Amino acid sequence: MTDIASLKSGLLADIAAAATLDAVEGLRVGALGKQGVVTALLKTLGGMSPDERQTQGPAIQDLREAVTAAIAERKGALEQAALDARLADERLDMTLPADIGPQGSVHPVSQVMDELAEIFADLGFSVATGPEIEDDWHNFTALNIPETHPARAMHDTFYFPDETARDGKKMLLRTHTSPVQIRTMLEQKPPIRIIAPGRVYRSDSDATHTPMFHQIEGLVIDRGITLGHLKWTLETFLKAFFERDDIVLRLRPSYFPFTEPSVEVDVGYTLVNGQRVIGGSGNDKDGGWLEVLGSGMVHRKVIEACGLDPDEWQGFAFGTGVDRLAMLKYGMNDLRAFFDGDLRWLRHYGFSALDVPTLSGGVGA
Repeated sequence: MTDIASLKSGLLADIAAAATLDAVEGLRVGALGKQGVVTALLKTLGGMSPDERQTQGPAIQDLREAVTAAIAERKGALEQAALDARLADERLDMTLPADIGPQGSVHPVSQVMDELAEIFADLGFSVATGPEIEDDWHNFTALNIPETHPARAMHDTFYFPDETARDGKKMLLRTHTSPVQIRTMLEQKPPIRIIAPGRVYRSDSDATHTPMFHQIEGLVIDRGITLGHLKWTLETFLKAFFERDDIVLRLRPSYFPFTEPSVEVDVGYTLVNGQRVIGGSGNDKDGGWLEVLGSGMVHRKVIEACGLDPDEWQGFAFGTGVDRLAMLKYGMNDLRAFFDGDLRWLRHYGFSALDVPTLSGGVGA
């Protein structure tokens, strides 16, 4: 009969003395494997008499459990020792610069939108938005644009099928953000100071025009508003946007159905190394004038269409292309590249997500 007590003490001593994980595994196989000594003892239980099984069984089971626990404990201790040794030997130099992974960039249009919002917020304007799918009343009629105006023609405006009409009004993709002005005057009591940035759609495409582009319009409605307020607002805005104090404006009489009087706004520029740079009087031999804005005093009929008394409330409005402003400020010469999705162009002209425009740091920082 095998001396179970001696076998147990010998196995436990060997396990405790094992110096490597391979040695522990060898002892496990020798004791608990298919041909192991402990496994052989367990197999003898079936041939014992009930009395022998009652006396030998508990001792054999205790041997198996003790050996199993000792092997698990020794294996865990050796694995922990190996991990401690590895942590002690290996070092990470945290002073090395980290690799810069792929990074996106802010599109120039988005950046300029943020710049404009920052500038006009400082002037007391809030941002207003409206639907891009409009009806012809908000887009044309309420803005004093007659039925015969060329802007209403199919070759200039994207119309939806007639079955999409609502309340007898034809639906279309808005051609300007002016409908936002109408909706604001209908929903909000004066005084009103808003800018309306957003996408607009016209049937046009060349180096300086695309079927979809971005526009920003401004509206002020209050008592006693004059053309002088408009000129000061635009001058202050353009100085902040182009970050130059030598911005000079020239206002030329023009015609827009929704303003009266109407003025086109030119800004002086100079040529530097063949590049047009905004700034200067426009009368220099190396300079000239460039149209950047359309504006004027809000027409009486527009104010009346919104349920306001034009004898009490006056205002001015202006509008310009966001894409055009981006081209002038950041030296781009083809509007179509804005919408090509060329990553090389975006990496060159794009902005870091951390370049948040601020008046204190420079809106174009």
